[in-house]
Amino acid sequence: MSQRSVRILILGGGFGGIYAALELEKHLARRDDVEVTLVTRDNFFLFTPMLHEVAASDLDMTHIVNPVRKMLRHVNFFDGDVEHLDLERRVVVVAHGSDHHTHELPYDHLVIALGAVTNFFGLTGLEERALTMKSLGDAIVLRNRLIALLEEADTECCAAFRTRLLTFVVAGGGFAGVETIAGINDFVREALRFYPRLSDDMIRMILVHPGAVILPELSESLGRYAQRKLAERGVEVRAETKVTRVGVADVALSDGTTVEAGTIIWTAGTTPNPLLATLPCLKERGRIRVTEHLEVAGWPGVWALGDCALVPDPRTGTFHPPTAQHAIREGRCVARNIVAELRGGAKRPFSFRTIGQLASLGRRTGVAQILGVNFSGFVAWWLWRTIYLSKLPRFEKKFRVALDWTLDLVFSKDLVKFVTARGVTISQAAAEEGPGPSTARRAQG
Repeated sequence: MSQRSVRILILGGGFGGIYAALELEKHLARRDDVEVTLVTRDNFFLFTPMLHEVAASDLDMTHIVNPVRKMLRHVNFFDGDVEHLDLERRVVVVAHGSDHHTHELPYDHLVIALGAVTNFFGLTGLEERALTMKSLGDAIVLRNRLIALLEEADTECCAAFRTRLLTFVVAGGGFAGVETIAGINDFVREALRFYPRLSDDMIRMILVHPGAVILPELSESLGRYAQRKLAERGVEVRAETKVTRVGVADVALSDGTTVEAGTIIWTAGTTPNPLLATLPCLKERGRIRVTEHLEVAGWPGVWALGDCALVPDPRTGTFHPPTAQHAIREGRCVARNIVAELRGGAKRPFSFRTIGQLASLGRRTGVAQILGVNFSGFVAWWLWRTIYLSKLPRFEKKFRVALDWTLDLVFSKDLVKFVTARGVTISQAAAEEGPGPSTARRAQG
C-alpha cells in the first residue's frame, strides 16, 4: 500500500500566499509524496502596486494580473471561497461553483494568508456609497465611474449638477489614497479636451487625511513635498481631517464643512479577514499572533503570514509591518520551514528589514525612501516604475506593461468604459409582428 501524500493547503492568493506556493513548488515539485493546493477566490494574482494605473487608464486591466495556473504548474489550484476553518479536525470548508456548493479539504500543513478587507468603521452612508481600491474590480468600477461622470457632466441638461458630478473625495493619505487621487486627477484633467462643455476649473479633487502630513510611512519632508506637488496640480489636501458622514450627494468632514460630491473613494482603513475571528488561536487586534518561525502557537502544522498575522520583530520588540515586501518574504520563509519539517531540518526565524517605499504622484513625479535615502521628483518616479516593473511576475506581463507605458508617451488615455451589457435582443415571433416597446429589450449581463 502506498503512503498517503502530505497535504499542504495555502489559503489566499495575495503576495504571501502566491510566494509561499512558488517557493514550495521550487522545492517539492519533484516529490510525489507531497500535495500542495492553493485556494483563492480569483484565478489570478493581482499586482496591487499598479492598481491605481488601471483606474487612471495608464495600463490595460489584464496586464497587472497573472493567471495562477500559468504561474504554478505543479501546485493544485482551487478557485473558491473559504467558508470555515476547523483547526480541531484539520479541515477547511470551501465553496465554489454557480450553486456555491461546499467541499472539505483536509490538510497536514495549513498556511493562512487570507489578508485584510476594507473597514468602513460604521460611518453613516459610507459602506453604501463609497468606492474602494483593493481589487481589480474596484479599479474598473472607479474608471467607469470617472468616464460616466464626464459624459453626464458634458450634457447641457446637467449643467446645474456639474459641481457635484465633478467633485471627488479620496479618504486616506497613505500610499493607496495618494496614488489613487494623483492618478485620477491626471486622467480626468487630461480627458477634458474631449468634452467641450467642461473646463479645468470645474474639477475638484479633495484628499482627506487624519494626520498632519500625508504619506506618514515616509519622512515628513517627503510627505510635505507630495502635498505641495498635489496642490500644484489642483488637489486640495485636507490634513488633520476625517470623513464623518456620507450622504446621497455630499460628504461631511470633521472640520465642520460639508462637500457636495458625487464620488467618495475610501482607502482609510482595513481589518483582518473576518474568518480569523472564528479561530481558537491567540489573536491581537484581529490578527493571528505567530512565533518567529511564523507558526501558530499551540496548533502544529498551522502557519500564518501577511496582513492577517502579527509577526514579531526581535530587533524592535514590536511587529513587522503588513507590507507586500514583507508578505513576499514571509511566504518564502513559511515554505522553507515546511520543507525543513518534511526533511527533518532546522526551521529558520523570519528576519527582514524594509528596503524602501515608493509612491507615484503622477506626471512623472514621485517620492521614495530607499535604504534610508530620500528621493523625489522624476528620479523617484523612475525608481517607482523600474522597481515595480522588475517585481511584476512573468516576462509576458513585464513586456505588456512596458509597452503600455511607452505608448502612453505618444497617445492619449483611453475613454472607453468596460461594461458587461449584452446586445439588444428580440424574439423571432416579436420580429414578425414588428418592433414595439414590449418586444425589444437590452439584456444586462
